[in-house]
Amino acid sequence: MPKIKVSQQDKALRIGIDLGTSRSAVAASNGKRRWVRSLVGWPKDFVARKMLGDRVLFGDEVNEHRLSLDVVRPLAHGVIKSGTEKDEESVAELIGHLISLVEPRPRQKIYAAVGVPAEALKVNKQAIRQAIADYAEKLIVVSEPFAVAYGMGALDNAMIIDIGAGTVDFCIMHGTMPSVDDQRSLTTAGDYIDEQLLGLLTERYPDADFNMNIIRSFKEEHGFVGDSLTQVEIEARVEGRPVVLDITNEMRRACESILPAIAETAMDMIARFDPEYQDQVRNNIILAGGGSQIVGIDSYLAGVLSEMGPCNVSVVDDPLYAGAKGGLALAKDMPYEYWMDM
Repeated sequence: MPKIKVSQQDKALRIGIDLGTSRSAVAASNGKRRWVRSLVGWPKDFVARKMLGDRVLFGDEVNEHRLSLDVVRPLAHGVIKSGTEKDEESVAELIGHLISLVEPRPRQKIYAAVGVPAEALKVNKQAIRQAIADYAEKLIVVSEPFAVAYGMGALDNAMIIDIGAGTVDFCIMHGTMPSVDDQRSLTTAGDYIDEQLLGLLTERYPDADFNMNIIRSFKEEHGFVGDSLTQVEIEARVEGRPVVLDITNEMRRACESILPAIAETAMDMIARFDPEYQDQVRNNIILAGGGSQIVGIDSYLAGVLSEMGPCNVSVVDDPLYAGAKGGLALAKDMPYEYWMDM
């Protein structure tokens, strides 16, 4: 049988990257997918370099050795951090690490669809292009909620609400690429919950030892809104000794602190949408991002938004990889002429 010629673009590795404030994920056309906490760390001094080696660390390794490192969250507050040399290097280092995790072949061309918080898309598109230039041949940059929508096939009369750590991003889909007017962002998101919870717990238990990593783990394990059927009890340290503390009320107050703004923004976007299709959008609201895992958040928002009429709010099946898988689907489908050259 004659051999079928495969074009260079078909040999390229397609990848979808979800660059998040808290976690970043990658999915590739070779079947591999990985995720890492969005943390980059450099050894502080020669002692740290002797212990860790002269290398950059990522994710959980950064948390494990954070006292020996200069640590950067590359997308703090939903935008690319800038100011110092390490700030500007951190996004490129994180992207390079994510790509290495899916093991491209030597010298294999890479076509990357990168999903970022909507605010980063507005102000940092060129910075993302520069950060990925050493790793990819072609690039598409889209907002995270659009990537989620594309991966789910929710392309018409749907609203995606991506509740991340740095931002809550909204996107209404109506059968075409969303415009700026179809997207919104709020900066009261997961990190804001953490700050509120830390303040509330410090006020109630002033002798207990908390830090932001501990607070974040409490939220990720126990976060809820509405009525709880059980008490939220955690173990903390008071004067170095372990004690069990009830944080039920504080957890609820902190998690609910972001909900009024989310509901108000969603209602405003729906009200401004074509009135003929508002009912369809309201019945196809999809929550994504780590914040979608807060227990009861879908029911809470459905109850508030039902003031406008019947409403259905669902949660993505795989919040960790939904954005990366959507980016990969986009990378596979995108016609060659639409790619951005690097």
